[in-house]
Amino acid sequence: MNRELNFEQISFQIIASAGEAKTNAINSIKLAKENKIFEANLLISEAEKSMIEAEKAHMEVVVEEARGSKFIFPVIFMHAEDQLLTTQTIILMAKEFIEIYDRFNNVKN
Repeated sequence: MNRELNFEQISFQIIASAGEAKTNAINSIKLAKENKIFEANLLISEAEKSMIEAEKAHMEVVVEEARGSKFIFPVIFMHAEDQLLTTQTIILMAKEFIEIYDRFNNVKN
């Protein structure tokens, strides 16, 4: 049984949440570079919260497909998935940059 999903709404939820997460992750690197490690970690936490929202929206589609629904995925949804996966990678890399900047600043001082 196919359940109707609003791919436009789901896609834009993913894009908006992943976009917010990506912005926070990039800004966390900038803060770490300025030796504002505490603030950088706060932004990473915010990025992870936004990613949870994006992943919930994405999971709605995954669950329906696992239940046997068949979908033709629109391009906007593929774009949303691309943003989701890219942002997950950026967050992982931002965490590494924060750690590196923290170590560097501790050695430097």
